[in-house]
Amino acid sequence: MKRMMRKLSRDERGQNTVEYLLMVAIVGGVILVLGKMFAPQIGALFKQVMGQISGAATSAGTPGNG
Repeated sequence: MKRMMRKLSRDERGQNTVEYLLMVAIVGGVILVLGKMFAPQIGALFKQVMGQISGAATSAGTPGNG
């Protein structure tokens, strides 16, 4: 019985799993908070990039640009 208890007390697989899950939860929480904080700036950036892509596609389709 003592031998089994010692073996179980040295087994750290469950502890490692909990540590990884906590780390993933913290990183996920930070990403969510930052996403909420910077949502307007991210949206404006995507609109700007889409406008540039649209302009490039339009100018590439006009004759004499090739």
